[in-house]
Amino acid sequence: MLKIIFMTLFLIPTTLTLKHTTLYTTTTSYAFMLALFSLNYMEPNSNTLLTLDFTSTPLLVLSYWLLPMTMLANQHTMTKEPIQRQRLFLATAISLQLFISLTFTAYNLTLMYIMFEATLVPTLFLITRWGQQAERLTAGTYFMLYTLTTSMPLLMMTLFLNNMTKTPTLFTHMEESSSTWTNLMLWMACLAAFLAKMPIYGLHLWLPKAHVEAPIAGSMVLAAILLKLGGYGIIRMMQTLPLMNTSVFMPFIVLALWGAVLANLTCLQQTDLKSLIAYSSISHMGLVIAAISIQTQWSLSGAMALMIAHGFTSSTLFCLANTTYERTKTRIMALTRGFHNILPMATTWWLLTNLMNIAIPPSMNFTGELLIASSLFNWCPTTIIIFGLSMLISTSYSLHMFLSTQMGTPTLNTPTQPTHSREHLLITLHIIPLILISLKPELII
Repeated sequence: MLKIIFMTLFLIPTTLTLKHTTLYTTTTSYAFMLALFSLNYMEPNSNTLLTLDFTSTPLLVLSYWLLPMTMLANQHTMTKEPIQRQRLFLATAISLQLFISLTFTAYNLTLMYIMFEATLVPTLFLITRWGQQAERLTAGTYFMLYTLTTSMPLLMMTLFLNNMTKTPTLFTHMEESSSTWTNLMLWMACLAAFLAKMPIYGLHLWLPKAHVEAPIAGSMVLAAILLKLGGYGIIRMMQTLPLMNTSVFMPFIVLALWGAVLANLTCLQQTDLKSLIAYSSISHMGLVIAAISIQTQWSLSGAMALMIAHGFTSSTLFCLANTTYERTKTRIMALTRGFHNILPMATTWWLLTNLMNIAIPPSMNFTGELLIASSLFNWCPTTIIIFGLSMLISTSYSLHMFLSTQMGTPTLNTPTQPTHSREHLLITLHIIPLILISLKPELII
């Protein structure tokens, strides 16, 4: 495991020393090698410092697979900037990947907490330094305010657990002799940080702002990886903290499900394309939160499947939105109509990705949502009504997004460049793995 960590670490000085003529080519190729090398870890292994199991491995491979994707997606924008800013951008993206991979592989609770919080720094740097508008500073403030405030209880919980168990190891189960109130407070401290990261509805205001203002690389990593840190953290804490009755999680399950419905309704009234995709992420993460809270094997498998599928799907949607933005310089859907006549191949990608987002069979999204629906129905039959309503509205806004951006008469009379091979390669490398995983879901569930 240390091999890939050190390979990632030494990619940072590589970006700082390469000639400007070969900077992007070499760095992206190196990142692709890392992505392929990470596939070796589909067979879990561990030592006393780092560990891989069937929970962390799919997320680790997903994060490494998206590293070269972020470089490809930002290449058009970044090559117009001074060489020092290009180097700084690549070093920031790689350091973020390093912190993410250490979070997913940490065997130590303290290391996991430190790396979990360390991801904030490069993410904030990406948003505030390479964002598009002046509002990026407000987005950065929201991002730091929500995540740092809710992470303070997690720090206290980490110190308390280290003192109680006399070891920082994540897999040492806490003794059941603790009082019920102590267990409840520990769980609340844990959930505060991880639910704000996912985020659950009510603690979600930072996400649309961060997505809208971040560069395309920041949006991709936020949607595909950073939101999953919350779900991963809750699943990990279930192995350490005493398990609580599902009734304790009932308020969070209800809030997550209704939050998914409300986020879907918010999607229907969005005019900003990136904001719509961000609220779509909130609704999907609501289903993941509800599934994890039920604490059954089926629900955890469904949550893992949906997290991986959503990582690919949302990242693809942001790439497609960026393809439109680079040509129109606007994210307003009313101004981006009629692209099926101008960029027909991009319309095909839009249709395929929206169908994945709707979760049509036999996609991985469908597998995850089917497992979650079965678990919810088994726990409480009434929840199937809320789940069905969420799916109905999700289908509505996905079709609305597709029709608003692709159909109709073009409203902008500006020359439009055709899609580039780089953009087709970028989307293909998102869609193909998702289809392959759909054919062999036992890789992740």
